[in-house]
Amino acid sequence: MPSQPVRSVRRTVRVAAPAHVVYGMLADAPRWPVLLPSYVHVERMDFDGARETLLAWEFQDGRVRSSRLRRTLRPQAHRVDFEQDDPAWPGDTVAGSWSVEPDGAERSLVTLWQQTPNAPANAPAGPDGLDADTAGRLARLREAAERWDRLDELLLAFEERMRVEGPAELVYDFLYRVEDWPELLPHVDGSSVREDRPGTQVVVLDTAAAGAGPAAGPDDGAAGFETVRLCFPHAGRIVFKETAPPAPLTAHSGEWSLVPDESGLTVVCAHRVLLGEEPLEAALGAGALPVDARRQVRERLGRESRQTLRLAKWHAESPVRRLRQGRGGSRR
Repeated sequence: MPSQPVRSVRRTVRVAAPAHVVYGMLADAPRWPVLLPSYVHVERMDFDGARETLLAWEFQDGRVRSSRLRRTLRPQAHRVDFEQDDPAWPGDTVAGSWSVEPDGAERSLVTLWQQTPNAPANAPAGPDGLDADTAGRLARLREAAERWDRLDELLLAFEERMRVEGPAELVYDFLYRVEDWPELLPHVDGSSVREDRPGTQVVVLDTAAAGAGPAAGPDDGAAGFETVRLCFPHAGRIVFKETAPPAPLTAHSGEWSLVPDESGLTVVCAHRVLLGEEPLEAALGAGALPVDARRQVRERLGRESRQTLRLAKWHAESPVRRLRQGRGGSRR
């Protein structure tokens, strides 16, 4: 049987960031969703200090793709070797490496090499797109890395929590059933939900009141903001990422998580935000600074999260109250 043909691509770009900074971004895969536009979520499955296995979800060309990455980190050489499997195309494994070389004190040369056997002609991740995929990944990494000296003021992470004395299943049910929110939430006028695979949602919500949109949907009452959501019911988690967040945000990802205990649960909404730079004055007014954007974004997303948490709490606790009242009535 003839061997399968192989396609290989190697590209190098110059990046205005130190080599150790660029390597750090490549090594810190769980942070990719807030730094690299295509990534929705990255889950580290195991890690022994050098070798790791990752599950990654990306949103490209209107669809969500998942893959498994096996990586070997080589910090001394500023190199990451990887193998990536696409479950949609068994046997179509992409192998490759990222390598970073110093190019002066604050510049570097980044090389991405990728190799894959020929896949069917209609395979989205097939060899016909490998060259474009390589160039695109390098461009997105360069854009993120060249903010390196400003990331401390542009990155923002926070969470909102609420205690719920009710079943976790009802809280999760409320957060999951986005298509029913127009009937359940007064500030939601309409919803569009596409779920190509169970638990993978592409959501667009239309909201009525400014500032009323939930954290996993649109912001400030603007209709049509798209969000990708990955739902893990057995773990009590819903991960989300806005595909094109409004200014002053450049990226916005996060997670709803349910933390049960003996008497109820705590519902947590975590946010990770990357602020833009150029849109600040247009979004917030003349003279706006990153500190102003951090405060405005923190207040707005926090308020929206609390509103949604309160509604989830009411949805979960109301049946419990009715059950307790009914039992009380039967005893009298």
